[in-house]
Amino acid sequence: MNIRTIGSRLRGATALALLPLLALTACGSGATDGAAEVGAPASPVPTDDPVAAVRKVDSAAALLPADVREAGRLKVGSSIGFPPGAYYPWGSPRSSEAESGGGTDKAPAGQDIDLADAVAKVLGVKLERQDASFETILPALGSGKYDFGTGNFGVTAERLKTIDFVTYINDGQGFAVKKGSTELKTKVTDLTQLCGLTIGTGAGTTFEATLTAQKGVCAKAGKKPYDVKVYSENAATLTALQQGRIDVIMSTINGLRHQAAQPASQTAFLGEFHRLDVGFAFKKGSPLTKAFQAAVDELIKDGAYARILKKWGTSASAIDASRINPPEHT
Repeated sequence: MNIRTIGSRLRGATALALLPLLALTACGSGATDGAAEVGAPASPVPTDDPVAAVRKVDSAAALLPADVREAGRLKVGSSIGFPPGAYYPWGSPRSSEAESGGGTDKAPAGQDIDLADAVAKVLGVKLERQDASFETILPALGSGKYDFGTGNFGVTAERLKTIDFVTYINDGQGFAVKKGSTELKTKVTDLTQLCGLTIGTGAGTTFEATLTAQKGVCAKAGKKPYDVKVYSENAATLTALQQGRIDVIMSTINGLRHQAAQPASQTAFLGEFHRLDVGFAFKKGSPLTKAFQAAVDELIKDGAYARILKKWGTSASAIDASRINPPEHT
């Protein structure tokens, strides 16, 4: 999993047609589920700023390598896709020094953006944020292109072979269908429920890996196999669902729940399938992990973490403490 925050940066004619829909997000600091009220005007971004009050914590900053403390900067590869994880608010101007090198005149927003910015403030460094497609970030960490990556990356046994993680939320895999669908009406607890259906999902995600690895379950059950269609952008996946070219979407729990709360999306969230820890991603053996873990724990301790999650309607994904390289959930 970005896990992937659902999709990647919107572009193209189809995406532009969907921008007013996809830009919707939580309507204010009191939101607890990421949903704007039906008929209420959508805000481009929640108005509160819990990151503003975050300050440097010397004990955490001291865990950074000396060269990083001296440089005072870290390069982050960010997958910018869909709220509440990371997205481009409709009509929001670029406003932060941290968002350099993105190739856009809009500043990204979302839970992942706020958490990364808050960690950077605790550590006393600036972020050089570079937009990147989800599937390219993890391979680029080993080359040193980025110091770390964000994109709702789920911790899996396979990824742990080559990537280090510092966890910051617990999200996972879920399913959504078009409202009124007769193909799939109940929570998916077994992939055999998908037999005979066409599933849309994101490229390079744990969703794609899960569906590919388990594709034989239908044959074993004596049923018609499911078909998997992979998309590089959420706009294309949502359009395919609305037009009936796919029957169901598999993506992040938080993203699909948020999407279904927007009336214009016309989707129904079918619930959680599999939980995964989500973390900042680093090359294997990175000297940055202990500092990042300490920074996340400081945010949890002083309450900024809870305020960030409340802002984005993801409080149900809160963790009690950050971990480095926890085993994959079974």
